[in-house]
Amino acid sequence: MLGYLVLAGFMALFMAGFPIVYSILIPCIGYVLIEDLPLTLLAQRVTYALDSFPLVAVPLFIFVGNLMNLSGITDRIFNFADTLFSRIHGGLAQVNILGSLIFSGISGAALADIAGLGRVEIKAMRERGFDAPFAAAVTASSSLLGPIFPPSIPLIVYGSATSVSVVQLLLGGILPAVVCTIFLMIAAGLVSVRAGYPRAARWPTPREAWGATWPAIPALMAPVLIILGMLLGVFTPTEAAAVAVLYVLFVGFVVHREMTVRHVLDSALLTARNTAAILVIVAAAAMLGWILSVEQIPQEFSTFVTGLSNDPLTLLVLANVIFFLAGMFLDSTTATLLIVPIVAPPLVAAGVDPVHLGLVVVFNLMIGLLTPPMGLALFLMTDIAEISMRQLLRALVPFYIPLIVTQVVITVWPDVVLAIPRMIR
Repeated sequence: MLGYLVLAGFMALFMAGFPIVYSILIPCIGYVLIEDLPLTLLAQRVTYALDSFPLVAVPLFIFVGNLMNLSGITDRIFNFADTLFSRIHGGLAQVNILGSLIFSGISGAALADIAGLGRVEIKAMRERGFDAPFAAAVTASSSLLGPIFPPSIPLIVYGSATSVSVVQLLLGGILPAVVCTIFLMIAAGLVSVRAGYPRAARWPTPREAWGATWPAIPALMAPVLIILGMLLGVFTPTEAAAVAVLYVLFVGFVVHREMTVRHVLDSALLTARNTAAILVIVAAAAMLGWILSVEQIPQEFSTFVTGLSNDPLTLLVLANVIFFLAGMFLDSTTATLLIVPIVAPPLVAAGVDPVHLGLVVVFNLMIGLLTPPMGLALFLMTDIAEISMRQLLRALVPFYIPLIVTQVVITVWPDVVLAIPRMIR
């Protein structure tokens, strides 16, 4: 009963508006006091949660994204995509989506994409005649490519929380990200044709194409370096993050010669803030997860779920519903650390591949970034684009469709996720 009271306390405090960390820790402290456990147990569990080698990749990949945003690399990515692909129906909308895919191969975070490349994309789209709500909707929806395409910070957190191979999870995100990109481009093209949005008058000449490609080659090589390194077993995801930092520093200081020590210091400070916001939740959630485990809540849930059905697809549909609702109210890190340890065991026991489940869960939670009332991407995007929430939600309607279709595809066809990871098993 105490386990359920702790969960109820968390939900009550969260709904009352308490910060998520306090909502988690206050019931946990109450549990420790009621059970007359030593308070040092809190410190031990929190420290144990952060003593994780895979989690070291989180601040490193955040650092990479911040360095790119402050050193001009994102501008070169955008210019490359703009020159080569703005002739496609949808023009800069298609450039926006492809640019996000390229950027995601280095940063691994949706909000980093919005805050960095998103500012450049929205400004350019407005200057060329696109409505601000449409530009914001394209940017927000394409930012979800970052959390599933390697290196993905949410997938690293998922792997750390479930002991699933992070390499397998990251490689499993490649094809779903490509599928989602295609569906988003189709949606952007259809909306653009219907609205009469402009596109480039002609395809670039070979000289123009090379002029835009050459400066972007170092940025384009970064995701190739990371993915090939993991595929060939040269380095782990954490080591890949360290290599990515060194690579971006080399490109910024030596190749482009635009990065300064001030850029590095500002990026480091911003990274410290962003990392703290993530890892403090990881630490608090670990304590709650330990309490639920002691009270055997996951085991009771597993018994309940397996009593409903043993069909993997049915259980995946149930998981989709649970995580979609969770994503509407909780950020992805909190939902992953609190709910996955409860929901995952019965699905894996029923035959669902843990890597497949990881992608289903993470992409579902990423859609939550775009759903009210707690969608963080919505609030950031309305601030950057200077539009109302109503305008953004209305413009997002056509883009919810490709996101949901992608979710259905990766749920129903596991091979979309597992084809590449099987290469290294």
